[in-house]
Amino acid sequence: MKNKKCIILLSGGLDSTTTLYYLLHKKFEPLCIIFDYGQRHKKEINYAKKIAKNLNLKYYIVKIDLPWKGSSLIDKKQKIPVHKNLKFENNKIPSTYVPARNMIFLSYAVSLAEVTKINYIFYGAHQIDFSGYPDCRKEFIYSFQKMVNVSTKLALSGKKIKIIAPFINYDKSQIIKLAVKLNVPLHLTWSCYKGDKKPCGVCDACKYRKAGFEKLGLKDPLL
Repeated sequence: MKNKKCIILLSGGLDSTTTLYYLLHKKFEPLCIIFDYGQRHKKEINYAKKIAKNLNLKYYIVKIDLPWKGSSLIDKKQKIPVHKNLKFENNKIPSTYVPARNMIFLSYAVSLAEVTKINYIFYGAHQIDFSGYPDCRKEFIYSFQKMVNVSTKLALSGKKIKIIAPFINYDKSQIIKLAVKLNVPLHLTWSCYKGDKKPCGVCDACKYRKAGFEKLGLKDPLL
């Protein structure tokens, strides 16, 4: 990769923040894009802004309105589900799935890539420890990539926009292990679906994060 400029979807969560530090370690020049899509709380957004500012990185905040909701992450009338374990029966997708969220986010990132003539877009999706979301799988990335290849001016000019999820085959503990190695400020990352002072510890995101730290014998700095 001769051109080291890239776009990163930065949520303020553990995965995207580790992706950002991984890119910096690889000498990329990241342009951050942060999304306010009506989520239940602004904690992740605030952390994402703080992380970008601490690193003196340019960022855009994109506000998206999804009035039809369709997810417990953006509809406060719905309760955040609490599962006894993280083994989902019959591949059932939980209510925290936001319909087409990564498709929407990546579409904005592709638009930004067209304007800035940046060829690489990174995001922190992984399909090992995740809640069954269909847009966090290799199949989604492959299909979205094919669409970008035939639907953008940049691609048709011979300069393709590459969608990359470097941790797609990682589990949570592997991401945390890399984060520690790269000195990621884990205390500035937020994974919990709720926006209280401390993580709730019972939602799926908290359980995956907790399991990852415990597997490594480490303590989560947020707890």
